[in-house]
Amino acid sequence: MLRHGLILALALSAAPALANDSIAELGTGGLILSRSDAVAMQSEDLFISPEKVTVDYVFHNNTDKDVEAIVAFPMPDISGDPEGMLAIPEDQSDNFLGFEVTIDGAPAKPQLEQKVFALGIDISADLKAQSVPLNPFSDAAKAALAKLPQAVADDWVGRGIIIEDPGADSGGQKQAYAPFWQLRSTYWWRSTFPANKDVHVSHRYKPSVGGTSSVSFFNDGQFQGSYAAYKTRYCMDGTFENAVRKAATDNPDGYPKFYESRIAYILTTGGNWATGSIGKFKLTVDKGNPKALVSFCGDNVKKVEPTRFEMTADDFYPDHDIDILILNPSDSNTGDAN
Repeated sequence: MLRHGLILALALSAAPALANDSIAELGTGGLILSRSDAVAMQSEDLFISPEKVTVDYVFHNNTDKDVEAIVAFPMPDISGDPEGMLAIPEDQSDNFLGFEVTIDGAPAKPQLEQKVFALGIDISADLKAQSVPLNPFSDAAKAALAKLPQAVADDWVGRGIIIEDPGADSGGQKQAYAPFWQLRSTYWWRSTFPANKDVHVSHRYKPSVGGTSSVSFFNDGQFQGSYAAYKTRYCMDGTFENAVRKAATDNPDGYPKFYESRIAYILTTGGNWATGSIGKFKLTVDKGNPKALVSFCGDNVKKVEPTRFEMTADDFYPDHDIDILILNPSDSNTGDAN
């Protein structure tokens, strides 16, 4: 069972420099099955790094009859807002996480279900009627909004679908608009689980990695700001905090020369299998750079390679999501974390 317990002052590969404003991460998880008392999850092998998330499952049909089931991968909801900053790996694509899936080693072609909402109301038909792409971050959607009839644009502003774009330079021409709707996307497919047999399903995608350009919970020689929330969410312990203090002490300016990266993995939504638990669960966190610090919650985590740490459990019930905080050195001369 994942719970607050282990803190690792470990290293993870540095990501590109972030903007001064905070960039929000999108919590993403794994596959969900339509509820079945016949199909059990024999194992789940979960790998998380800032570059990729991969998940390998083994499902087993415990009955003497084939079972048909829907398997789905819910993408995180994304909302258009010119004032907001979200970490979206492929923001011009409907497949904005680069999701891929294989079944027993063969590539699958799942269907993509997408709907858009404004004020909780499904407005998918409105966008399609005006040939407006559904991804609110795509350049194509913004270009389509520029072509809206004025009466439609006025109606959409009043309904909270779009807003006037304060950052756009219209050059004195027609008012520019920005998407304000929410996009909900789900990949899904029908799968057959043969009687008394295993089915191997694997998928991968690029995680949404949020962050800030500095350490948000430490300033003026002390922990403050978001410290309490971070301590709970990422299980920061004394070893991790001492490393942050040392980094601040070693810097003549008095602050730790790190920038944050954050990854959120939703583990608690996939319990629709026969036993409700996972027969064998394995979590691997790849840290990459030995000069970075990382903190997350877990039990019995072991270092298995210079850059990798693993947690394993039997009959694992996912009652806690996974949140990983990485402090990447902003100075290439920063010393080793340990």
